[in-house]
Amino acid sequence: MIVLSSSTIAAISTAQGAGGIGVIRISGDKALTVADRVFKGVNGRSLSEYKGYTAGFGHIYDENERIDEAVALVFRAPHSYTGEDVVELSCHGGVYITKQVLRAVFSAGAVPAEAGEFTKRAFLNGKLDLTEAEAVMNIISAQSRSAARAALSCKEGGLSKKTDEICSALIDTSAHISAWVDFPEEDVPELENGRLISDFNSARAALNALISDYDAGKAVTQGIDTLIVGKPNVGKSTLMNLLSGCERSIVTDIPGTTRDIIEETVNIGNVILRLSDTAGLRETDNIVEKIGVERTRKRLEECGLIIAVFDGSKPLDREDMELLELVGGTPAVAVVNKSDKEQLADVETIRKYIPSLIEISAKNGEGLTLLAENVEKICETQNFNPSAPLIANERQLFRIKTARSAIDECISAIEEGFGLDAVAVALNDAIDSLLELTGKNAADTVIDTVFETFCVGK
Repeated sequence: MIVLSSSTIAAISTAQGAGGIGVIRISGDKALTVADRVFKGVNGRSLSEYKGYTAGFGHIYDENERIDEAVALVFRAPHSYTGEDVVELSCHGGVYITKQVLRAVFSAGAVPAEAGEFTKRAFLNGKLDLTEAEAVMNIISAQSRSAARAALSCKEGGLSKKTDEICSALIDTSAHISAWVDFPEEDVPELENGRLISDFNSARAALNALISDYDAGKAVTQGIDTLIVGKPNVGKSTLMNLLSGCERSIVTDIPGTTRDIIEETVNIGNVILRLSDTAGLRETDNIVEKIGVERTRKRLEECGLIIAVFDGSKPLDREDMELLELVGGTPAVAVVNKSDKEQLADVETIRKYIPSLIEISAKNGEGLTLLAENVEKICETQNFNPSAPLIANERQLFRIKTARSAIDECISAIEEGFGLDAVAVALNDAIDSLLELTGKNAADTVIDTVFETFCVGK
């Protein structure tokens, strides 16, 4: 059983750095008492007299020293983010000022909030479930419109509603099986194997639909590790700079200019690419360049997407063919660069290894739309619906796959002639996994792990 902490916590909830406003959030049973010790309203009223969802203007004091002017927002339990009494002090956003206000709040009786503790308290107080809590950090870290909309949909319970629907049907089936097994003398409707298998197949299909959308959702919300590769001087760095919108890579006519891996995160279509410009793949006697080439080869084995660049103005050579061999089964787009020049590269040979092929001029900025379309097609995000239920991370994926495996065991138990007792055991495993997904049956360690990735103040 999880026991809620009785301490009143506080932290800076805005980004660390100079800004127009800095917000110090206080939450707990004594939030109003603590805030009253540091905030003096110009109307002379204490915050403890305020109703929920009201604000007051005044000044922040550290003992008798006035620090800053501020606006205090009061939220009364249970109608607050955490479900507790909450006061948010909005002061000027200087780094020094916000830290001084926070120190005054600590001196008044609050204790420092741990990473994610406000959201953790919201979860423990039933304000949101575990998948919705995880969506909070996804909203904060969203790097595209689609990613933000998908995270907001999850925050509003998109995934929870779908899995609750599946779980509810399984619980009804489990209750029916239990009644049939435990109370044979009662007039319990007979369970037919065909009906049970049909119900389990429906649940399995719903879980499969969620699982099948995971990779596309991950490309939109978390991004995909993408490597720009090719031999020296084919235009990799020019393409990197074009995608980045700035000069991240040095561009010269000298082969081997890029000696190490240069990284940038970019949006292309619906997809976030965690992009890496790599050292040109070639045999070299230069020790530094050789290290870069070796790193590139290693990253080729680990990345999720390859953008293989070829010089369209030159015939394919041995190094080009070696690159095509290296791509292997990794999802890839072949970019035949320098379309502004006479084309001599054999694109059909390239297409035999990499079916997704486009011709561009990175120098002139031509072909980015085609590249975006091909990346979206490979990542299967061209029809991505950010409002649909979406698995947001590996924890959620594992729990849903575990539930699916348990349902497979239910079907196997029926088909192989095992009794309903065996079916019930596997069915309960599926239910437990789905309940843990949303935190309704999650161990303390699972909950702690979820909130470890949160920032302080959220």
